[in-house]
Amino acid sequence: MQTAKELRAAGAPPLVDMKDISIAFGGIKAVDKVSIDLYPGEVVGLLGHNGAGKSTLIKVLSGAYQKDAGEIFIDGERVEIHNPRDARNNNIETIYQTLALADNLDAASNLFLGRELVTPLGFIDDSAMEAECRKIMARLNPNFQKFNEPVSALSGGQRQSVAIARAVYFNARILIMDEPTAALGPMETQMVADLILKLKAQGIGIFLIDHDVHSVMQLCDRACVMKNGQTVGTVDIEDVTDDDLLSMIILGKNPKEKKA
Repeated sequence: MQTAKELRAAGAPPLVDMKDISIAFGGIKAVDKVSIDLYPGEVVGLLGHNGAGKSTLIKVLSGAYQKDAGEIFIDGERVEIHNPRDARNNNIETIYQTLALADNLDAASNLFLGRELVTPLGFIDDSAMEAECRKIMARLNPNFQKFNEPVSALSGGQRQSVAIARAVYFNARILIMDEPTAALGPMETQMVADLILKLKAQGIGIFLIDHDVHSVMQLCDRACVMKNGQTVGTVDIEDVTDDDLLSMIILGKNPKEKKA
């Protein structure tokens, strides 16, 4: 499989291409003519202060918000995303910080929540759902064993595993992750990092919203920094330092301009 960088160099169409996206609330432009793209097997980090517009931009892709202007292309084809169902129909899944898991249900029930497997007689097929859950977890997190406990009993990293498994099971090709390691300890953060790298190896494209520059440097291929609803710049991680990214976030200066 070609890398994202090779695909870009070859002029292949991106998996996602958001062009000149704008959205305003009460006359204030939260996102102002922002363009960003994503290739298969690539992790693109979105950085910026609170209120920079990164979450608003991504909510346009997830169908939570409707854009006022701009275009969205998937595999080079223009698409309209008016709601989360449209996003899912385009194989876009979102994992929010809150995870949206039902605490009283086990992993398999959460995996199939709202899309339960049923027997020929129409009853919920718990054993089939657990078998499928075990299969996907073996692929993503082989150490996961707590299949029969409510997710409220799971650690933060294990809960992330369940949320990610749900997205991947239903054929997500584009994954939006909103601060997936917030409030996790070092071991759990590493568990989620390993999951992200596995998904990347499977050709899934990931938008990673994060405040942590070190996480972005570790996990991402490119980083897009936003400030005041606009793009400061998008850079290849291998071409920049932590300080370059911090300068983009704080000062709104693109290192490319500095070196020009």
